[in-house]
Amino acid sequence: MFHAAPTPRRELPPANEAPVADRTAGAAQPSGVPEPPPAAAPKAGRDAFFDNAKYLAIVLVAMGHVWEPLTDSSRTAEALYMTVYTFHMPAFIIISGYFSRSFDMRKDRLQRLVTGVAVPYILFETAYAFFKRWADNDPGHPISLLDPWFLTWFLVALFIWRLTTPLWKIVRWPIPLALAIAVLASVSPDIGDDLDLQRVLQFLPFFVIGLCLRPEHFKLVQRRAVRIASLPIFACALVMAYWAAPRMTSAWFYHRDSAQELGTTWWIGAVMTLALFGCSLVMVACFYSWVPKRPMWFTVLGAGTLYGYLLHGFLAKGSRFWGWFDDYPWLHTPLGQIAVTLIAGAVVTALCTPPVRRAFRFAMEPTMAWAFKKDPADTARTRERVNA
Repeated sequence: MFHAAPTPRRELPPANEAPVADRTAGAAQPSGVPEPPPAAAPKAGRDAFFDNAKYLAIVLVAMGHVWEPLTDSSRTAEALYMTVYTFHMPAFIIISGYFSRSFDMRKDRLQRLVTGVAVPYILFETAYAFFKRWADNDPGHPISLLDPWFLTWFLVALFIWRLTTPLWKIVRWPIPLALAIAVLASVSPDIGDDLDLQRVLQFLPFFVIGLCLRPEHFKLVQRRAVRIASLPIFACALVMAYWAAPRMTSAWFYHRDSAQELGTTWWIGAVMTLALFGCSLVMVACFYSWVPKRPMWFTVLGAGTLYGYLLHGFLAKGSRFWGWFDDYPWLHTPLGQIAVTLIAGAVVTALCTPPVRRAFRFAMEPTMAWAFKKDPADTARTRERVNA
């Protein structure tokens, strides 16, 4: 859909994002998160389109999590679930890659990678482990930084993807290479669960696509013709998902298992990986075409999507541990499904707001100046300014 483009010579956006991803934003680009912009308008220099896209993607992530327990009793919920899972994380990951284009091994960028991605991973992986022990009455649940649990896989993936960014800048065909790696991963059951490498490798092509995009590529999918074409495409996707719901497992959309682990042959896994990649790109383009380009009431929330992504996980898992969907059968009715969908959107929206970001900034984007050596050149420049 998009052609790889050489790295622009003009200055690129800073390599901080939020899932999905959020220094770009984050959805997580789950890395750290920028200072909150003014309440009325996005911070100067920020593109409202990307903040809007990140916010809308994280809302879909939260809605998908409340649809999951409804899929056993509702074919419609399963169809919506499959449709959204086709594109919401790829959309988030592409933006994460786009805002990682300027990443290199410079000291300040490595520091932001540590404080904005590695530290939140350690803190939330630990917090999730203790939460599961308490909420699920599972005192034996291990605290393992090598085995990401639930949402923290994205932080591990972002850390690895960012570190490999310089490599993708120098290879001749980055997208085909990344796609080949994803296909090989999908047919390699021996990769194991360490660092959730299956997801890291199978979602890799979307990050590399983001690295290769330029602003004009996003403008292509924002044309009116694409927006109109996206309507029948979305309709066809929903119909196809409704047909496929009882015939295939939604685990294909998680990209966390090999084909053999899903009970099929390696060649079907390779075909499915390529087919889902193509479907995801089309659906992402349709999603981007409907993302507002102008500042909206929710634009300011785009800077806090990492917060919403990680914090809503406690409620998403807690609702299952505490049996809410089993104890209240009305949630499985059409009105109940609409209600929990709206509640999920409202909760994750609240978790992206500036007050929540201020409260949890210590965990999401700590400065940690004490942990890093001072750059002698910076010290010399500071001394010169003082003496001037």
